[in-house]
Amino acid sequence: MLTRTVYGRTYTYSHCIGRGTNGGEGFRYPLDLALAADDVVYVVNGPSEFMASSRITKCTLGSELGDEEFIMDIGAPGEGDGEFAGITSIALDKDENLYVSDEVLNRITIFDKEGNFVDKWGVHGSGAGEIDRPWGLAFDVDENLWVVDSGNNRVQTFTKDGKSLGKWGGGGSGEGQFNMAWGITLDGNGDVYIADWRNSRVQKFSPDGTYLMSFGAPGSGEGTLRRPSGVAVDDEGDVYVADWGEDVVQAYGPNGEHLTTFQGDAQQLPKWGLASIVANPDMGRARKRVKSLEREWRFDEPAAVKIDDKGRIVICEVQRSRLQVYVKEKDYVDPQFNL
Repeated sequence: MLTRTVYGRTYTYSHCIGRGTNGGEGFRYPLDLALAADDVVYVVNGPSEFMASSRITKCTLGSELGDEEFIMDIGAPGEGDGEFAGITSIALDKDENLYVSDEVLNRITIFDKEGNFVDKWGVHGSGAGEIDRPWGLAFDVDENLWVVDSGNNRVQTFTKDGKSLGKWGGGGSGEGQFNMAWGITLDGNGDVYIADWRNSRVQKFSPDGTYLMSFGAPGSGEGTLRRPSGVAVDDEGDVYVADWGEDVVQAYGPNGEHLTTFQGDAQQLPKWGLASIVANPDMGRARKRVKSLEREWRFDEPAAVKIDDKGRIVICEVQRSRLQVYVKEKDYVDPQFNL
């Protein structure tokens, strides 16, 4: 892709950061991310079937290749205060406190931006205010926390200290129903978008839970989805969906029309990844024997997509242990489409 113009939008690949590590400069099984001020990014490293490496990596995103900097690790595997057994998602409040969901412990854990444990809350169950396998998190403008209550096939809202405010949804494949929902985001109007994982679609709702429309659908054609896990909306209403099952990110216009497909463009190694090769010459020699590294450029299980206040589209991919960054030009007009 590198640079592509479609329907009046121009997307340019910027750079990537990351490598596979259990701590420090890199990520392991990154499932979600949150973008903060001053170029800071928080990356959720979930446990895999092979290692319990649950933590949050705090680093800078950088403006170009090699510009990123590691800041600190937050949390650790376990079940105590400030520990994770099944970390899934993260959201930041206006003070940059971290709210983190844990699908195994069925709780929300809170840290300050320095990584200090602040509080935790959550009761396992299916009643009002109880949660079962919480996944996606998002704050609205009033700083109420929206929680994808995946095990109960519904969405719930809470105050920051865990008081229940409301719930809607249910299991199934009809409009307004979910089957193992995952990611969530809110747009500038307060409308809610849910990545409905097993139903292979993204659903859009009004703030009171009224169904509005769907993006994507199961299938193999242009703009279809297979197990979408993350969703983001930019300030022009375009919708971006991390499609875990197809290893792509799909982009849609505000009315659901398919715009383009991101496949990954990481042709240059990030700074931390290059450091690993320098430290291990055998790895570098092995790479030189490969006829084509194109598969390495492409996404491998993209899990989440987020957009920062600079308009950068940031995608985390589980198996590559990295983030890829794209930039959308906002004022481009393509005369081909009379826009």
